[in-house]
Amino acid sequence: MDQPWRLVSGQTLLHRGWDEACVLFNDLSGDTHLLTAEAMVLLLALRDGDIDADELSAPELAEPLAALQRLDLIEPVP
Repeated sequence: MDQPWRLVSGQTLLHRGWDEACVLFNDLSGDTHLLTAEAMVLLLALRDGDIDADELSAPELAEPLAALQRLDLIEPVP
C-alpha cells in the first residue's frame, strides 16, 4: 500500500520532548497529546517532506500512522 500522508493543514507541531516522550499541542482541536519520541520524529519528517511513499508504506509504520490519524494530526492525501 503506497498511501501518501500529510499533516492536517494548520498544524504547527508545537511540542516539548524529553527522554522517550513528547507532549504535542494540536492547533486545531486544542487537545494536548503525549506521544512517543518515534511518533514525533514521524510527524516532523512528514512536515519537512523527509519521508517518501515507499518509507510510509513500510509495515512497521502502519500502526503509528493510523494512531496519528485517529488524533487528527495527519490525513491521507486524496
